[in-house]
Amino acid sequence: MKDLLKICIVFSIVVFSGCTEDQIDPADELEFRLERAMKTYSPTNSADYYILPESDQLASIPHDKKNPLNPAKVALGQFLFFETGIATDAVSNEGMGTYSCATCHIPEAGFRPGFLQGIADGGMGFGYNGSGRIMNSSYEESDLDVQSARPLSLLNVAFVKNTSWNGSFGAGGVNRGTESVWANDEGTKRNSLGYEGLETQNIEGLHTHRMRVTKNLMQQYGYIDLFNEAFPEINETWRYSNLTASLAISAYLRTVITNEAPFQKYLKGDKMAMSNEEKEGALLFFGKANCNSCHYEKNLGSMEFHALGVKDIDQHPESFFKRPDDKRNLGRGGFTLDPNELYQFKVPGIYNSSDTPFYFHGSSKESLREVVEYKLNAVKENDRVPESHMSPKLRQIELTDEEIDNLVLFLTKSLKDSDVTRFKPDHIKSGFCFPNNDYISQEDLDCN
Repeated sequence: MKDLLKICIVFSIVVFSGCTEDQIDPADELEFRLERAMKTYSPTNSADYYILPESDQLASIPHDKKNPLNPAKVALGQFLFFETGIATDAVSNEGMGTYSCATCHIPEAGFRPGFLQGIADGGMGFGYNGSGRIMNSSYEESDLDVQSARPLSLLNVAFVKNTSWNGSFGAGGVNRGTESVWANDEGTKRNSLGYEGLETQNIEGLHTHRMRVTKNLMQQYGYIDLFNEAFPEINETWRYSNLTASLAISAYLRTVITNEAPFQKYLKGDKMAMSNEEKEGALLFFGKANCNSCHYEKNLGSMEFHALGVKDIDQHPESFFKRPDDKRNLGRGGFTLDPNELYQFKVPGIYNSSDTPFYFHGSSKESLREVVEYKLNAVKENDRVPESHMSPKLRQIELTDEEIDNLVLFLTKSLKDSDVTRFKPDHIKSGFCFPNNDYISQEDLDCN
């Protein structure tokens, strides 16, 4: 009887053990490995670090202490960002009132240009998601307000302390200690106002991009009440100006957050938001592919600067107003004047990167797969960049074709918030066409 009991117990253990092994779900193991990888690379040792706040949770969104957020300021900024009516300092009468901030930061294009460059004053047309932008034939190419480096995305910019490819805007952050170069640097001299990067860049941007806000214009378009509600603490003498408009636009942009991307839903508990292939891609991102060694902050960018040896925008055959000697080609070193920082560019946030087919500061790549393969191969393409300046973090990594497919799938699908058009207004108060108001854009956008 005892022997029979022993046999039964052993049989039960074997059966139970076998069932347990059969019930191990490979998907659960994958999620466990991904969770562990994110914790390992997270600055807080928690995967929750990467969760982005809701856009209406203003208290949870990083902001400039000199520019606190309030709903009226955000609402005003949204209107002004798309308002073509403030484009009143155009070079030609034909350009007056034809462009806006959103001309070069189109929601459908991931808040980037739909064309390889941003063209504001002197540009015409919209096409599909901004890809149909052309030069107004009545302009000289040198009169175009055209970007000599591809404009960065404005998605999740609330998590960026110092803006632009060289990080030159903003009084704090990585620009502490660079004060000596501000006075002689057009644009960044405004860092002396003491604002963070986003606010500083927008203060400079309205001037650079030939826009003007005045009390008379705001009365004409019906914005006065919103200005009063947004800035009650500012004297009326200065309340309706480029400065307050810039602060409002900055407040709005801080709420433009990709919190509905599948990766965000996954982080918040919806484990079905990403396929197993996407999770494999995420695991590569946070591990073997070494992406997260640079893209580690909440926006999956960082305030690091690296020389990757990619081509500059003047080397693109379709670019306008080619300027090989433009100091933007020098990257961080062109701003700081530190020769050790030459050709280094900021690590950008990468949500919604698949929304437009242009990558790097010079638009030298046209697909995310090309970007991934370039970084994996780690071979520079720009002879202007000495080998000695190349980033030590750019090193050859071998991935299989399947691994590359999964990584690209994660970047393309998991990091895409498919509803960023929710950040667009349904109208602007001037009643004009937006984001562009030239006659070709009016047709393209069906504004007539």
